Amino acid sequence: MKLKSLKQRQAGVLLPLFSLPSRHGIGDLGKSAYEFIDLSAKAGFSIWQILPLNPSSSGNSPYTPYSSFAGDEIYISLDLLQEWHLLEEVPSYLEDYPKVDYKRVRLFKDKYLRKAYQTFLQDEELKKEYRTFVKGTFWLKKYARFMALNQANDGLPWADWNEEDQKVSGSNAGLEDEIAYIQFLQYIFVKQFNLLKIHAHEKGISIMGDLPLYVGNDSADVYEYRKCFQLGKDYYPLYISGAAPDYFSADGQLWGHPLYNWNYLKKTRYNFWIKRLKWNNEIFDILRIDHFRAFDTYWSVPYGSKTASEGKWIEGPSYHFLDSVYKQLPELNMIVEDLGELRPEVHELRDHYHLLGMKVMQFSFGEDERKVKYKIPKQSVVYTGTHDNAPLKQWYDELEDKEFIKEVMISLGYKGEDVIQDILSYAFDCDALIAMLPVQDLLGYGKEARVNLPGTVGSYNWSYRLTSFDDYKKKLKDIKKMIDKSKR
Repeated sequence: MKLKSLKQRQAGVLLPLFSLPSRHGIGDLGKSAYEFIDLSAKAGFSIWQILPLNPSSSGNSPYTPYSSFAGDEIYISLDLLQEWHLLEEVPSYLEDYPKVDYKRVRLFKDKYLRKAYQTFLQDEELKKEYRTFVKGTFWLKKYARFMALNQANDGLPWADWNEEDQKVSGSNAGLEDEIAYIQFLQYIFVKQFNLLKIHAHEKGISIMGDLPLYVGNDSADVYEYRKCFQLGKDYYPLYISGAAPDYFSADGQLWGHPLYNWNYLKKTRYNFWIKRLKWNNEIFDILRIDHFRAFDTYWSVPYGSKTASEGKWIEGPSYHFLDSVYKQLPELNMIVEDLGELRPEVHELRDHYHLLGMKVMQFSFGEDERKVKYKIPKQSVVYTGTHDNAPLKQWYDELEDKEFIKEVMISLGYKGEDVIQDILSYAFDCDALIAMLPVQDLLGYGKEARVNLPGTVGSYNWSYRLTSFDDYKKKLKDIKKMIDKSKR
């Protein structure tokens, strides 16, 4: 699906991979992912949007990854490894647990992944395929060495390693076995993902991936491409990312990622970014680029600040960056996250490249809507909510002025008897080229199904999971009826 030539309006479903049901405590690339694709195709969806699949480095957040290129081995399906005769029978583990317990799941899976690796070493056919993968994957060896060093240094940030380990081209002595194992994990991850993507395409489903704008300081990216970031002599950031103070937060949000050294990147024709985009554009059918506004202006906070209020706006690389990107990657297929209070230049930058931005319905029922008809533009992707929002039911239940929302929906031609249902229907019916609805909203789930609460860190974030598809199956006919009626 090429977005620039998209004529027919599309319907998409949003669900993180970790939220799928599975036998082993977290959604993975196995049977439940195939079943979800089959069910979603029956409902009439043509896009499945997921969150970043990169290995998370802190707080289990997929937006602070160890790498922009690697996949998180936690998503490898042990059941598929059993089918491939790399494992004997694997017992169920935390199968019905409604939250992902990352620490326990990682420990459980690592034990079996290492067993699978030992069996793999005896399989000459797979080893031949593996060697081809290693040879053709430009980032793999350095990533594997970084992660092996991370383990050897007990998980300390790489800026605190000894001088020898801080060298990108340093010795691999004593790390060879672990490096080979980590490379094996990436080979298996990509193999399983590509097989899943083939199945999705057979069912008429495109997979939309998510690329975080920033990377974690303790990452293979910053370790290898340190000149691309604003770092001090001690390799800790000089300035970090965040969100400016606004209506929702008087102190703003302190995210903590190292900021890019755009002057250096410009001199290298944005080589690091081109590599990131090219790899991810090959992995996914469509890419959602997080925090697009930072290409125009970004919030820069001095490292060590207690709140984001100590930051200031800095102009980003803007047109020069995107001109270079499209010159080098003309087939790049992406939508952009352009939410929040933005200066007009952000929209101008987006529209100059005919990019689809995002409209979130929860943010669109402002007081000014009493004066003008509620309208979603065609050149956009409409969401009832995203992974950062409360599920639609929770949002509506907690509203003080429910009558206002009812009035808006009636003015748009809906009955107003079931406002949540009206909002779902309007998301499909509106002019937006793509309507992207979270599974939780389609199923009428509430607070218990929230994925993330921005500005907070805790085990309740990034851990929501379905324990079965029963409710989804019951709703398929109703969902298909809405999609068919909207002619998507």
